[in-house]
Amino acid sequence: MLRWGSQALRRFSTGRVYFKNKLKLALIGQSLFGQEVYSHLRKEGHRVVGVFTVPDKDGKADPLALAAEKDGTPVFKLPKWRVKGKTIKEVAEAYRSVGADLNVLPFCTQFIPMDIIDSPKHGSIIYHPSILPRHRGASAINWTLIMGDKKAGFSVFWADDGLDTGPILLQRSCDVEPNDTVDALYNRFLFPEGIKAMVEAVQLIADGKAPRIPQPEEGATYEGIQKKENAEISWDQSAEVLHNWIRGHDKVPGAWTEINGQMVTFYGSTLLNSSVPPGEPLEIKGAKKPGLVTKNGLVLFGNDGKALMVRNLQFEDGKMIPASQYFSAGEMSVVELTAEEVKVAETIKVIWAGILSNVPIIEDSTDFFKSGASSMDVARLVEEIRQKCGGLQLQNEDIYMATKFEDFIQKVVKKLRGEDQEAELVVDYVSKEVNEMMVKMPYQCFINGQFTDADDGKTYDTINPTDGSTICKVSYASLADVDKAVAAAKDAFENGEWGIMNARERGRLMYRLADLLEENQEELATIEALDSGAVYTLALKTHIGMSVQTFRYFAGWCDKIQGSTIPINQARPNRNLTFTKKEPLGVCAIIIPWNYPLMMLAWKSAACLAAGNTLVLKPAQVTPLTALKFAELSVKAGFPKGVINIIPGSGGIAGQRLSEHPDIRKLGFTGSTPIGKQIMKSCAVSNLKKVSLELGGKSPLIIFNDCELDKAVRMGMGAVFFNKGENCIAAGRLFVEESIHDEFVTRVVEEIKKMKIGDPLDRSTDHGPQNHKAHLEKLLQYCETGVKEGATLVYGGRQVQRPGFFMEPTVFTDVEDHMYLAKEESFGPIMVISKFQNGDIDGVLQRANNTEYGLASGVFTRDINKAMYVSEKLEAGTVFINTYNKTDVAAPFGGVKQSGFGKDLGEEALNEYLKTKTVTLEY
Repeated sequence: MLRWGSQALRRFSTGRVYFKNKLKLALIGQSLFGQEVYSHLRKEGHRVVGVFTVPDKDGKADPLALAAEKDGTPVFKLPKWRVKGKTIKEVAEAYRSVGADLNVLPFCTQFIPMDIIDSPKHGSIIYHPSILPRHRGASAINWTLIMGDKKAGFSVFWADDGLDTGPILLQRSCDVEPNDTVDALYNRFLFPEGIKAMVEAVQLIADGKAPRIPQPEEGATYEGIQKKENAEISWDQSAEVLHNWIRGHDKVPGAWTEINGQMVTFYGSTLLNSSVPPGEPLEIKGAKKPGLVTKNGLVLFGNDGKALMVRNLQFEDGKMIPASQYFSAGEMSVVELTAEEVKVAETIKVIWAGILSNVPIIEDSTDFFKSGASSMDVARLVEEIRQKCGGLQLQNEDIYMATKFEDFIQKVVKKLRGEDQEAELVVDYVSKEVNEMMVKMPYQCFINGQFTDADDGKTYDTINPTDGSTICKVSYASLADVDKAVAAAKDAFENGEWGIMNARERGRLMYRLADLLEENQEELATIEALDSGAVYTLALKTHIGMSVQTFRYFAGWCDKIQGSTIPINQARPNRNLTFTKKEPLGVCAIIIPWNYPLMMLAWKSAACLAAGNTLVLKPAQVTPLTALKFAELSVKAGFPKGVINIIPGSGGIAGQRLSEHPDIRKLGFTGSTPIGKQIMKSCAVSNLKKVSLELGGKSPLIIFNDCELDKAVRMGMGAVFFNKGENCIAAGRLFVEESIHDEFVTRVVEEIKKMKIGDPLDRSTDHGPQNHKAHLEKLLQYCETGVKEGATLVYGGRQVQRPGFFMEPTVFTDVEDHMYLAKEESFGPIMVISKFQNGDIDGVLQRANNTEYGLASGVFTRDINKAMYVSEKLEAGTVFINTYNKTDVAAPFGGVKQSGFGKDLGEEALNEYLKTKTVTLEY
């Protein structure tokens, strides 16, 4: 909208704001676009005195007519305006009766006589989807694509007796993306911006500020493509030219060629910028090189050796199939319906009859589109079936792929039976009867949508820390497996449906995956207890519960990732627009630790997927099982092949290869600082890939004497012993003010003695086993070092005498700043307590910050001023005040100094998996 300076405003009781200059308008046209223009003009205070549109089609009024009739605006449904070149008298009289100041023609497809065009005092304006005069005529926007124009847009021009030759009132332009279609341009720019421009043009006229810029004849083109015979593909051209021809003809009339003696029409073309996938050759008449039918579509070749891919094919009988199914298409096999399926079919027949009200009887041969249905009816059909058929979810493409009623019912039945999947997921489970359920655990690599053994057949044992027994043998990924997984992720991003999927559909898949995680939470928590030693009740609430929340949170972000417009200095005297776009990076690698196997997967992969990337994830070698179960659920959720790949194995082989791989654009890592440094070095040397690191910690917790002591004891214990101390933000060192030190220690020890150490599947267990044997041995050595250096071992410090990797909760006091315990992270259930002098706030802050780590921190005090001062001075990514461990999916999480950089969770996490593109255009 224009900015209006000192013009007087009038406010009406409706709350609308109207400007001084308004017009009486006649709208001539049809379509949803016309309806939106009509509604917006009325909102701006203009009076629409008449709507002239087309007669009802198959008993259904045009959207513009529907809106006007609802408002009580006079509506005239005219089949034509003239006969033998002369205006029909009755039509002219009806038009002049409304007394319009201006005719507005949004997407008008009828020929309007010039005496009608010129009748109002301001004449007539028309919307045209082209930057006139570059392309004129009804197919102008198609030719924008066919000719490979880098700019598209629209014009609002003053009507005259020529073909789109009247003076220009205003124009708007946009960039044409390499794989844009007519639909994409309409949805992104021509439709929403065109509505705004029509309203702006009317207001310019009302204010007497509308320009009349003559169109030059030079550079003007006109070509029609309404006839199918004109859309045949000429093959001796470059891949880009072929791609432009196909996408320019997409939907209507469709670019076609001859294959095996019949006309085949191509839809859904994209340029192929990656390596050509393997496929089966297909001879095409006139093409010098056969096409390739691949798992992603039909690959075609230009005379320059480059390639493009089409997704869908349509045959002469109107049937459309995925191009990948060309050799296996045939006729849809007829299936015998069960009684329940018959009921569904009858319900769908009623829905079809309601939409196709002009068809007396819905027969097997009834074609949805040939019977008069439009794209709006597709949305209605999908929604009515979902509402009336038990939530059955179809996609728009399902209707386009089976337009005849008989074929549509067959497709629905196959979907109900789960037979419409490309290939059934084969899972070779290891099953165990445990925790009063049968737990089924995948154990192979998950690459390109399939579970498969490692390339060299190697496996390793994953151990139950509760008793030291082997749970199962897991595939040990080789370098070849990593390369396969990366190639699958790259192909899925560049050529698969994930790369062109709209953001809301991506979000729908993530919501579905979250639902499946929740539906299977008991089994997942049991696997987590078996594989990592997590206490089952904690696993339910945190390991699994927060994973579910994380996927739901980031699913909601999918369609809210936005760029911004930027006012640049060069905006005058030329007219410039600068804006940013947020785009996915491509293939991302994720390497996660063993303390929260599923939750760490969720923290990183949910943001990665929401941003539109594909991923290769390496779980910790000692805890791979919930990641592999997650892979199985991702298939059930409907994620396309190659989007998610899981490769269990060692960090030295698989992890190192991921950090070095040239096709990976981002690596997210959670683990130790030394390994993080090595990963960062490899990422830099290989291809300077983007990195985010969440590394070691030695988080200080400062407890002042004015705290609520009961809470400080309870929270302080949680800060150290939560999840057996295997917690990245665990309080690595407690600073307790001198006057309450002894009481604090006494009460902590009393509470530790009440803790039950035992089987993590026992609901009454407080403290389970450490994750693996090597870690337990490291913790015991840590305690021995503390004793040798002179710290006081108040409680614990020993392995529990029972099978498995259990350690007593441990408390050290008298820990001085130079000691090993004061500097190094234990990552276990070891409370390290240091005393500080009463009132020495700055002194304890200096001690707390005297570390190269900075992941988290905490402070307990009733004095809000003191709490805020301390939180400001603490050098950490997170500060907890009078609480601890309170992370949330909406709050960004990450460290400073040698605890790493980058954020998990919250909106900031998305930026770790996005790149920003700046676009500047002059218009």
